[in-house]
Amino acid sequence: MSIPVYHSEQEIRNEVKEWKQAGQRLAFVPTMGSLHAGHMSLVERAKREADRVVLSIFVNPLQFGENEDFSVYPRTLEQDVSLLASHAVDVVFAPDESSFYPRPKDKMTGVEVPGLSDILCGASRPGHFRGVTTVVNKLFNIVQPDVAIFGLKDFQQFIIIRSMVEDLSMPLELIGVETMREEDGLAMSSRNRYLTASERQQAPQLYKILQQLRDELVQHTSKGTEALELEGRQRLEDAGFKPDYVSIRCAKSLERPTEETRSLVILAAAWLGKTRLIDNICI
Repeated sequence: MSIPVYHSEQEIRNEVKEWKQAGQRLAFVPTMGSLHAGHMSLVERAKREADRVVLSIFVNPLQFGENEDFSVYPRTLEQDVSLLASHAVDVVFAPDESSFYPRPKDKMTGVEVPGLSDILCGASRPGHFRGVTTVVNKLFNIVQPDVAIFGLKDFQQFIIIRSMVEDLSMPLELIGVETMREEDGLAMSSRNRYLTASERQQAPQLYKILQQLRDELVQHTSKGTEALELEGRQRLEDAGFKPDYVSIRCAKSLERPTEETRSLVILAAAWLGKTRLIDNICI
């Protein structure tokens, strides 16, 4: 099966217009490519939600900071399209950067969700989430989906995009899909390919430590959340990681939990060698 790959906004707009006129429901899966089984789980969910599925592949420069991995981020369009051929995606939208961002980036309109974008990963990567919400907003405007599918490995990103959709009254539904994991528990990620063989053996410890913290919370340990966070950081260090943060938050708002909070998420980011890994677990 050959999948059309569109590089211009007008091509995808023309296709979507025909589907809309036929009364068809459209699902959208935005990605940066280097696709794996986790992305395919998003595609399969999209197919259950709609008549047509568009998947975008675009390595967005706006969400990479200085000294981050934009220049070396894997770009595997041909292999990605080949993988998607067996999953019945209707169209791949792979815009060219020069046409997608025709004006200098410092003169472009940006979209930002204040507060939520400045904590956790946002504190470590200033401007990252502004880049994410700007590109997602633009993609939504081009593709005009009825439903958009995101993975929950990037939990903070999902909460931020949900806030943007609600605040700007965007007429679409957002669906978060549970994280796909390798057999040893490591969350699937395009960046996992940066890990050396020995780092790959260590990497599943991140999820195991989150599971330990979850179990302690569920058991109503006398330790407070701050003590558990510190304990999580220490366990990561002992396992060979360089922790960025371990944080226990309200799963709905990412605020600090109170006694009334009933739904929690434990989020963590840590460096393993040159690779920054993120993961989370909900309670």
